[in-house]
Amino acid sequence: MPVSVVVGGQFGSEGKGKVAHAIACREDAAAVVRVGGTNSGHTVVDARGDTWALRQLPASVLAEGVVAVLPPGAIIDPEIFLAEVAKLRLDPSRVRVSPLATLITDGDREAERLSGIVDRIGSTGSGTGQALSRRMARRDGEAVLARSDERLEPYFDDTTSLMRGLLRQGRRVVIEGSQGFGLSLLHGPEYPKATSRDATAATFVGEAGLSPLDVDDVTLVIRTYPIRVAGKSGDLPNEVTWADVAERARLPRDYVELTTSTQKVRRVGLFDPGIVRRAVEVNAPTRIVLNHVDYVDPDARTGRLGALARDFVEREVEAPLGIRIDWLGTSPADVLTDWRGSNGPK
Repeated sequence: MPVSVVVGGQFGSEGKGKVAHAIACREDAAAVVRVGGTNSGHTVVDARGDTWALRQLPASVLAEGVVAVLPPGAIIDPEIFLAEVAKLRLDPSRVRVSPLATLITDGDREAERLSGIVDRIGSTGSGTGQALSRRMARRDGEAVLARSDERLEPYFDDTTSLMRGLLRQGRRVVIEGSQGFGLSLLHGPEYPKATSRDATAATFVGEAGLSPLDVDDVTLVIRTYPIRVAGKSGDLPNEVTWADVAERARLPRDYVELTTSTQKVRRVGLFDPGIVRRAVEVNAPTRIVLNHVDYVDPDARTGRLGALARDFVEREVEAPLGIRIDWLGTSPADVLTDWRGSNGPK
């Protein structure tokens, strides 16, 4: 069946939203799915050149004609959800929500704030982990599921039946996984400095309510300079400063990246093959995308792919990992799908 799964191969912010959007446009997808919660964001540049940073809806909802799906594996903050739907002016027919999705409450956010988890492990404090904990506790009388919030009722649907119907018609479904493999609760190397759930392609498919047998495309997304969120969020091999990155990338000296959820300055490091090697082993991707190539070769930003970029990909990434990079992200908007045979974005 035509299902694409997009998974991060490092510690998040690899550019999964941009890649999922590119796949949705390229394959004329019918539905785009976001699993996970609002503790991470996906950013995409639309056809008009406008940049959108979304924390709840899939970034690929910007692809023409798609239906955005929040399945049982989504963790929903109603305020953020409704704000994004309004901002994008989406009719309920374009956004379908499973009543079985998990609900984030004000109490969940407050509980995380009081627990000290933000300082202890670099959590974003979105309430996602606490909401999942309440769901696993299975106590009667708590507002745990999305069906508890009547504001979401216009969007409710049996999302699995919806997607199954599209798949039977041969239409593509794109699943955007949240965060990165290195943050996985089960597979991350630095537990307890991890997110509150698994972050692998197989888990994302289950959270979406589909079968592994439906999947014909697993796209692993990595970046030239991996990041971690601010604070005590875990080890980042060969950590450098944004000034170091800016100098190589010919960007303003004060250039930094901020997290979508908390607007804090991200930590950044040199490319390290270790976590990517493990992500490849666990996810067995059919396609690998390397983003932020313009950080190692500024000319890539202008549509030219020079020796600096090619040497980095071949010597620093492909050779030590024994893999093939299929697509290159050369700017916030562009993905080069045939970089060995072309010098410009596709």
